[in-house]
Amino acid sequence: MSGPMSSLPKTGPLSDAAYARFAREVAKYPADQKQSAVMACLSIAQQEQGWVSPESEAAIAAYLDMAPIAVREVTTFYNMYNQQPVGQFKLNVCTNLPCQLRNGQAALEHLCQKLGIEPGGTTPDGLFTVQPCECLGACADAPVLLVNDRQMVSFMHNDRLDDLVDTLKAQAQ
Repeated sequence: MSGPMSSLPKTGPLSDAAYARFAREVAKYPADQKQSAVMACLSIAQQEQGWVSPESEAAIAAYLDMAPIAVREVTTFYNMYNQQPVGQFKLNVCTNLPCQLRNGQAALEHLCQKLGIEPGGTTPDGLFTVQPCECLGACADAPVLLVNDRQMVSFMHNDRLDDLVDTLKAQAQ
């Protein structure tokens, strides 16, 4: 095989498709700045595996010619990277002050009680992980939560939370 990917290590838990996506991200930067693609590569690994394992971090470090600790620092700095397996649906409930003043903590507690887990826990069936999170930037819509780091839902009072859980269960694979 020839081309930009042929000289880069491809060991570890990631698929060839992930490495092809890495190459597209790296191509966006000058050759001497390929480490700038670290966040995109972490997202790709998480999309493929559901979390960023130490093995994935090591593979990304090798691919980007970075020290493994430098990749780990990025993984642990941002809360969007899962550092352990999570449920099919990760629900991050904002518990910062504006949401707190509009029942954000109560929303977190309601979800946890409904699903029978503690904050940060995952349901036994592997469907849901519920976590508190920092400000999602939609304070006027509080309480808010983020589904799978991609979809924000607003005004999440108990009946809406129940509807969300039911809808997500129906979509489960």
